[in-house]
Amino acid sequence: MPTRFNRVYVQAAGYHLPGAPVNNEEMDDYIAPINRISLRIKNKILAENGIQQRYYAIDKNTTTIMTHARLAANAIEDCLQRANTTLDAVSLLAMGSTGSDALIPGFAAMVQGELGAHPMETLSSLGVCASGIAALNYAAQSIELGAHHQALVAAAEMPSRIFKKSRFAPRGYQSDFDAHFLRWMLSDGAGALLLTDKPQNNRAIRLKVNWVHQKSFAGDYPVCMQLGLTEDRCKSFLDFPSSGEAEAEGALALRQDIRLLPHLFDVSIHEYVRLVQEGWIHSNEVDHFLCHYSSNRFIPVVEELLAKAGLSIPRERWYSNLTTRGNTGSASIFIMLAEFLETHQLTPGEKILCFIPESGRMTAAYMLLEVEAADAPLQTAPVASNSLKNDFLIAPPHDPQTAPLHLQQLLQSLAGVWHEYRSQVWRSPVIHKLVSGEFNIADYRTWTAQWVPQVREGSQWMREAVASLTKEYSELASLINTHAGEEQNDFKILYENYLSAGGTAPIDDLKRNPGGEALNTYLHALAATKNPLGLLGAIYIIEGTGQRIVPALLPLLRKQVDLPAQAFRFLEYHGANDEHHLARWLSAVEMALAKNAKASAAILATARRTAQLYLMQFEHILDA
Repeated sequence: MPTRFNRVYVQAAGYHLPGAPVNNEEMDDYIAPINRISLRIKNKILAENGIQQRYYAIDKNTTTIMTHARLAANAIEDCLQRANTTLDAVSLLAMGSTGSDALIPGFAAMVQGELGAHPMETLSSLGVCASGIAALNYAAQSIELGAHHQALVAAAEMPSRIFKKSRFAPRGYQSDFDAHFLRWMLSDGAGALLLTDKPQNNRAIRLKVNWVHQKSFAGDYPVCMQLGLTEDRCKSFLDFPSSGEAEAEGALALRQDIRLLPHLFDVSIHEYVRLVQEGWIHSNEVDHFLCHYSSNRFIPVVEELLAKAGLSIPRERWYSNLTTRGNTGSASIFIMLAEFLETHQLTPGEKILCFIPESGRMTAAYMLLEVEAADAPLQTAPVASNSLKNDFLIAPPHDPQTAPLHLQQLLQSLAGVWHEYRSQVWRSPVIHKLVSGEFNIADYRTWTAQWVPQVREGSQWMREAVASLTKEYSELASLINTHAGEEQNDFKILYENYLSAGGTAPIDDLKRNPGGEALNTYLHALAATKNPLGLLGAIYIIEGTGQRIVPALLPLLRKQVDLPAQAFRFLEYHGANDEHHLARWLSAVEMALAKNAKASAAILATARRTAQLYLMQFEHILDA
């Protein structure tokens, strides 16, 4: 299932192509044919792939002119320059590639060192063409979760060093078509994207990452493209007595079994059909199709498969720079996107579908980007705090790092409770079904039916708590009364949503599930005690759920539950307003602690118990 994003944007895209462009006639100066057989292979492949020029990070003497890490660093620096920002603003570097200058350490660490970058989180994604998208998916998820605000994603390939004649000549490879094939297909290059949750655009538009999807079919097919195995794929280069013997046996030649390539496009298009069937994308919605094909020969293959599925994308919407930039593997889609953004005038509402098939052992990857107006509302991003162990996700504005000293310990402890609760809620049966794309109107009706009586009681236990406060807490009582007054009729909106989902039961007949019953009993009982300051912990969990969890569920509900917009009014209202309620909550906590410094323990304990009971409510929803 694709990973959907609500607040991840492409701030800038950059790329670097080393040296001067090399046309087909000049290729012999860099990776010359070995004999007449390899010359015939070269001519046949170049006639089919359509590539007219490419770039190499070696010179005509086959001397390396820049390292793989520097190639990637150049693309990153170009990206940062286009974004008008510096490396210091970035806290995550995710790299994709088929390899590096060294087998160890990871490529991201090598690039970080080449950049002289400050300490940061890194990720090295090793693979073939889809390794860059895997790195992007990780970076986008990190931003979506609030762990980072800006992340650099880059992919770089530098196969020229293993294609030069000096590496092929000793063995000859006269009949090894699989080894010769990629020499005339692949070239060097690097691309980079800067992802952010707060896009800063001087233009009228911004570019949002809607979703990323990739799936490996390695369990279904043998190895197609590889480096490090013998020609029969049976022996690793590490199993030879020496690297020289491994080289002599062809275990260090990059090969592709072209007989398996039709399977790659077959599984990729079938995966695209599945995405269409599940409502993630429709061909008529695609304004621009950035397709990473390794050769023009595969254009009609993709076209024919799309046509057979009834999902054709008109050729005028396709974009590729293969002819002039060459096939740069995992970097291709990044270079393609950077040049596309550089040369196209986009308008809000347009959608860009990127397709990246990988032949290593059959992987299909897709990414959907959408153009937004620069002044369109942004989704509120979670606040990440470096002061917390385990990178707890904190419901803003409750970051201990920015809170007054007397609140920091309480907020840090509450963040721990919240982190565990949030994780368990997302794994509850009802949310799991929603995330899995299996939710329906009956499920939504069941949920709202059980939720209405719970929400109906909300203002009642708050007013009971106010009645239990002594005079010294009059200011706090007034604030809670205001909050209760704002929420006392919310249940009516939720009941209307229940009716919109086909519910027919009178409101007084709706019942809480066992978890809701336990939560309701607990809150009323606690509200009846003298000065129940701990209830502020309950409000933290309840309002936090509305502000942090509900907004993420709403797009999934709208996609899977075929109901008019007003059927989700309650969820939309709370997603938009609970942050304001939580800001008020912080004021209430300060009032409580000003009168009773020991209230922190009660607030924390109540938050923990409320989280347990609210979770129980989630877990029972589908039992009805």
